[in-house]
Amino acid sequence: MSKTFDELIAKVNEMEMKKVSVAVAQDSAVLEAVRAAKDRKIADAILVGDKDKIRKVADEMNVDISDFEIIHVADDIEASLTAVKLVHDGKADMYMKGLLPTKDFLKSVLNKEVGLRTGKALSHVCVFEIKGIDHLLFLTDVAFMPYPTLEDKVSIIENTLQITKACGIENPKVAPLAAVEVVNPKMPVTVEAAELTQMNRDGKITGCIVDGPLSLDLSIDPEAAKHKGATDRAIQGDADILLFPDIHAGNLVYKALVHTAEVKNGNMLTGTKAPVILTSRSDSFEVKVNSIALAAVVAESMKNN
Repeated sequence: MSKTFDELIAKVNEMEMKKVSVAVAQDSAVLEAVRAAKDRKIADAILVGDKDKIRKVADEMNVDISDFEIIHVADDIEASLTAVKLVHDGKADMYMKGLLPTKDFLKSVLNKEVGLRTGKALSHVCVFEIKGIDHLLFLTDVAFMPYPTLEDKVSIIENTLQITKACGIENPKVAPLAAVEVVNPKMPVTVEAAELTQMNRDGKITGCIVDGPLSLDLSIDPEAAKHKGATDRAIQGDADILLFPDIHAGNLVYKALVHTAEVKNGNMLTGTKAPVILTSRSDSFEVKVNSIALAAVVAESMKNN
């Protein structure tokens, strides 16, 4: 089981090197990240976009891209379709957003002819290595699904289990989060959390342990669980997956961690035929490299299963 990003990258280094297809690759942060990923033997890349712009950006940053395959497509939308088709056709293992609006990137992911749609709901997973927590923590959904229904939350759990399994966690603990750890009919989030827990007990959600509703402190802090007398809970400060009630709660926690805590993290879109690396322009260079490593591990797991 990988407990840190260094361990995750070490796992990637033992595999056959994967290849990431980058849509509209004339992006300085992305070029820097794919260069580092190849140097660290995490993944190779195919750069799709305006060839002259890609080379100009690389020259301005003093990034050597001479050993990358470049496919010249000047139009951004056509470049995204060309890039995603490489993954659809098995010529690349992962798909990554470059200098392209998220809505256009997602249109290429969902394209009926060349995209990566599976019929499943799409959701976003952030994987965190946090000082003080002795394992990787999986946050979902903090960036994609605004107000998930109960059915959506089941899909989010299933999507996330694919990521945790790739990271070596066979039976992760899932905490459906709320402000309180008891069911309150006036707080629908707590009711849905209890329903997810019952579905898990009834065998309708498998491959994990679901225990909710849970407050954030009971989910990640064993001392808080002891202090509150939560010794009868399946999760006592040792959750692997934090399932947020909506995008507001998830995004606020995500940004609080990134901007105030000592963390490493990587992000990806799930529910797709192949790993999709969807990072923000504000995400650091290291986040992009970690996201490529995470996607490589998931690609290997999908290939083997």
